[in-house]
Amino acid sequence: MVETITLGQNGPTVTPLCIGTWAWGDQLFWSYGDGYGLEQLREAFTAALEAGVTFFDTAEIYGLGKSEEFLGQFMQQAQQPVQIATKFGPLPWRFTGQSVSDALTDSLKRLQVEQVALYQVHWPFTFFLSQETLMNALADEVKRGRIAAVGVSNYSAAQMREAQQILASRGIPLAVNQVRYSLLTRKIESNGILKTARELGVTILAYSPLAQGLLTGKYTTESTETPTGARKIDPRFNKEGLQKISPVITLLHQLGDKHKRTPAQVALNWLIAQGNVIPIAGVKTAQQVKQNAGALGWRLSDEEISELEKVSRPWL
Repeated sequence: MVETITLGQNGPTVTPLCIGTWAWGDQLFWSYGDGYGLEQLREAFTAALEAGVTFFDTAEIYGLGKSEEFLGQFMQQAQQPVQIATKFGPLPWRFTGQSVSDALTDSLKRLQVEQVALYQVHWPFTFFLSQETLMNALADEVKRGRIAAVGVSNYSAAQMREAQQILASRGIPLAVNQVRYSLLTRKIESNGILKTARELGVTILAYSPLAQGLLTGKYTTESTETPTGARKIDPRFNKEGLQKISPVITLLHQLGDKHKRTPAQVALNWLIAQGNVIPIAGVKTAQQVKQNAGALGWRLSDEEISELEKVSRPWL
């Protein structure tokens, strides 16, 4: 039986690992169609369900709607319930409650569902749409039954508190804040986001939990693996960057050997061990899904968790 976790205080129950689908249909950033296509994604979806992972994160903007469409198609064939989290982009021309409702209608159509488990605000700056209007529109949709839980993404501690207060006045808890969090990006522990989330009973969805692949251990100063795409210009992937992270990678390897797991599985397990944190592992293939699912079903010891905490302190 796969363990589960509740989103926020009383939201839907989901698996403690979430599959990220940003690359599904996205040509701009992920060059979808080059080396992977619909079949690979369908296999990835199936592999997730086989591994007992039934929670997927998408957004209307991923692949300009394609990501949601693919999930919608794949879910038609699924034999078990699947929980979907998607996101609303507060774009400049969306400044009414109706625009929120319309965007949700479009997402639900693409996903071919009546309700999503989680609807998140993709980023905190909302141009001409006030948080008041936005949160009330989301509360209305919870009451209508089209959203099971409300979330935000990249909100600061103060922004989270504001959203939570508006929703609370409607009797609805803020369930999630989706932020960047990994052993190599621990800012949410020092800038009040994690502390505020714990205080408000908000679940953290951690995106980039493997720091764009740095925590897989495949990029090292010795390795022949050369970064491609956006990684080419990321200073973390150059020689100095890789030297700096090598103590973290070494420890991940050591703990992995001990538990017969990969460095990536250890890094994801560390996030899950923080409590009320769900890593979102972005995948393109069934192989990557199986790899990430290996983070479940076992636990690092308290001592190992604190060793990882110590070695990754420079990234607080």
